[in-house]
Amino acid sequence: MLTLLTHGAYISVAVLLASMVPAGLLGSSLHGAEGTIFVLGFLATWRYSWAVTNFTRAAIFYRIVYPRRKAKAFARFNARGTPSHAYFLVTTYMVEPEATLLCYRALFLAAAQARDGATIVASVVHGSDERLIRDIFATMREDMSRVALVIDRIKSNGKRDALARGLRIIAQHAPTRHDIVVFVDGDTCVPEDIVAQSAPMFTNPNLGALTTDEGVIIKKENLFRDWFILRFNQRQVMMCSMGLSNRVLTLTGRMSVFRGDLATTPDFVNGIHYDYLDHWRHGRVTFLTGDDKSTWFWLLRNGYEMGYLPDVQSLSMETQPRPTFYDSSKTLMVRWFGNMMRTNGRALKLSPRKIGYFTWWSILDQRISMWTTLVGPISVIIGAMVHTVSVIPLYIAWVMFTRYLFCVVIALFRGTWFPITHPPILYFGQIAGSIVKTFVLFRLDRQKWTRQGAGGGGAARPSLAARLTAIDATVHHSLAMVWLTIAVIILTQT
Repeated sequence: MLTLLTHGAYISVAVLLASMVPAGLLGSSLHGAEGTIFVLGFLATWRYSWAVTNFTRAAIFYRIVYPRRKAKAFARFNARGTPSHAYFLVTTYMVEPEATLLCYRALFLAAAQARDGATIVASVVHGSDERLIRDIFATMREDMSRVALVIDRIKSNGKRDALARGLRIIAQHAPTRHDIVVFVDGDTCVPEDIVAQSAPMFTNPNLGALTTDEGVIIKKENLFRDWFILRFNQRQVMMCSMGLSNRVLTLTGRMSVFRGDLATTPDFVNGIHYDYLDHWRHGRVTFLTGDDKSTWFWLLRNGYEMGYLPDVQSLSMETQPRPTFYDSSKTLMVRWFGNMMRTNGRALKLSPRKIGYFTWWSILDQRISMWTTLVGPISVIIGAMVHTVSVIPLYIAWVMFTRYLFCVVIALFRGTWFPITHPPILYFGQIAGSIVKTFVLFRLDRQKWTRQGAGGGGAARPSLAARLTAIDATVHHSLAMVWLTIAVIILTQT
């Protein structure tokens, strides 16, 4: 009942705002405002057409293509009968014992159910984590006789170092193309049938890796939790759309599965350990975060497909990193979108023929959309200042209606309903996300882990050099925003 009331109140406010707009605003009496409305309408048509394209592709993949693709893969796997050993590479650092207990129990259960045995390489820093993990393994009720546990105790040199060391340990076992390597974060619960669901997919010789649907466990019910749920719901749609081309746009670091022989090649391991970007302003930027983007780019560059399993879900244990929702979301978006921007620029240099035209265009869209998303708010602000403030309630009503509709479609695709916080959070994510993307685009050397607090880039330089770099980035960023505003003024004929 409360849900119906809140949704009804939301729609009522949107209708009320729309009714406040003078009838003449859309007529011939306000030519200046019509320019603003035209630009907004044009961009909306473009962006919503792109959204409809992705929704359609996602539905086709989920309902038609994926079931057939999966059935063929399982048929090939069962017919061949080739052994497929499962290797799990887990990185654990500064994870709460409660989360470690839950996640490693799920991991050991999945390993015990692996048809052809499993080897777990757990990378840990603290001795307390090692003791806890061994205790969990020893007290499992399942038969663990076909599961080997290797604890790799390392110094705190970052996740990339931990992954590279773990992969070199796995490489000593000489995994074949029929084996799989599952990358898992220490705060992620893997599905117990992950091996059974993923191993058959690698009977496709072109498949280099795959990732799965994601869910989230956040105890406190607040905006941060709603934001994460909405993000994963959006992710399901976009991943299904990209899954149709069998080339997803990221191999999620929380949990992804790789072909055994590829994940242990020296070039792949070095691509994780020593990845970098040569930038015309920043020089050589050594990657700290974004290991999932490094693995994705290596496979993309080498011509491998990357699949998606929409009916298999991992669960990540998330905690709010900052006291407020705004600070928490900003902190995470800076890290996420920094990883994206450092990688998609070099991905665009790859041939569309090699990686697929839709994949290439989707990567390009990541660069374009961060600017086009800001055109709406900028044009409305200019229109309100120059012509009439009536464009503001019209724009707010439009945002409320369109974002509500988007949330309905996303919820129907997911098979769940949504709280009334989702539409405004969706708009916040689009605008704040675009602002953050433009920010990190000019500061690609800034990197920082959310939990560890380790950083890189400008902070390592002498103070004077760091200040000059910050000024340089601010000047370029400011000029870009000025040129965007000028373009909006010209287009709206203000």
